[in-house]
Amino acid sequence: MVDLSKTIIAKSDQLNADDLLGGPITITIEDVKQGNADQPIAVFYKGCNGKPWYPCKSMRRVLVAIWGNDGKAYAGKSCTLYRDPEVKFGGIKVGGIRISHMSDIKENVALALQVTKGSKRLYTVKPLRIERPQPQPQPQPQPQPDLQVESQHAITAINNAPDVAALQRITGSNRYRFLLSQLEQFDVAQFENVKRAASNKASALNEGEFA
Repeated sequence: MVDLSKTIIAKSDQLNADDLLGGPITITIEDVKQGNADQPIAVFYKGCNGKPWYPCKSMRRVLVAIWGNDGKAYAGKSCTLYRDPEVKFGGIKVGGIRISHMSDIKENVALALQVTKGSKRLYTVKPLRIERPQPQPQPQPQPQPDLQVESQHAITAINNAPDVAALQRITGSNRYRFLLSQLEQFDVAQFENVKRAASNKASALNEGEFA
């Protein structure tokens, strides 16, 4: 698929209705700041790249009615914006940005918004369902072997080794290495005991060979 919607984004310093020709977008608000005389409120959101959304008066009324007067408290909240092609400017349909869904509400909210002088229209905002990431299941701890028993078996085998070659077979085995790794993690004292037994046996066998 070649997404053409990214190629028709208007080059300006704000989010425009024509930026939504490719479909609605859901934004997560990061900050709300004072704008200018014509557009008094600038809504900055994640990924806006310095191009805030300047909500029109009717959409500001929606924001205040649902989220309250404090724009700074909007940070972290989300809403879905879409292009309404019926919005007029100077009697011409130019399209405008409207809100369809908002977070932090549990059911539809119906508002009577002024369309023209003396004329109002029912406007409905739906709850925005935010998909929360599901927590990853924690790996269950694997049952540890009886390290005391295993280490005693290892010490006995070490002490009974008849020669250096037999001792090396014990201490070089995967089973012995695994045992040491487990002891080092779960029972440091016994880890030292096993290491000491191997060291002492090696010294004794070496002394015997050169006696």
